[in-house]
Amino acid sequence: MGTSTSRRERILDAAEAQFAGGGFAATGTTAIADGAGVPKGLVFYYFPRKVDILRALLAERLPSHPLCEPAEVARPGDPVASLVALARALGLGRHESIVLRTIIWRESGTHPEVREHLQALRESILELTERVLDAAIEHKIDPVRRRQAAQTFVAVVMDQANTQRFEGAGPDVAGAAQIISSALTSDPA
Repeated sequence: MGTSTSRRERILDAAEAQFAGGGFAATGTTAIADGAGVPKGLVFYYFPRKVDILRALLAERLPSHPLCEPAEVARPGDPVASLVALARALGLGRHESIVLRTIIWRESGTHPEVREHLQALRESILELTERVLDAAIEHKIDPVRRRQAAQTFVAVVMDQANTQRFEGAGPDVAGAAQIISSALTSDPA
């Protein structure tokens, strides 16, 4: 039998697949236990309530803190490349997180934990984007315009994450980065 860590991970893997497939409310702990190949009691040993599984998935597999530092992605003098590098570093559009994104978007309207996590993630990405813009643009940016630019960029990368779960055409992140850069580097008058 596997270690306690691997059993716990198998439970999370099974729950992630079950929640994405049928939704949180429609998923029973028996299905999670069966999917993980563990006794049902072990699910409750690690996660006393089903919502604790959901919380663990959010905390461990979709952290709300920044996934990178501004210095890792900022290209001084090149805000377009900086924003594109930031989107890549965030990885919200990666294939391996489609299942978790499905859970996030589906459950955010009904579970306060998910909604709060999504809001914290969004705020964290907003702050990170502002810091990247400050590092990339060589002149002082008006704080209001910087915040608006960051909000626009975050809307684009969040939309990209959401649309990829449907395998549909997502937004053009590089094109959006170009528009944002032009708006911030042009004369606001």
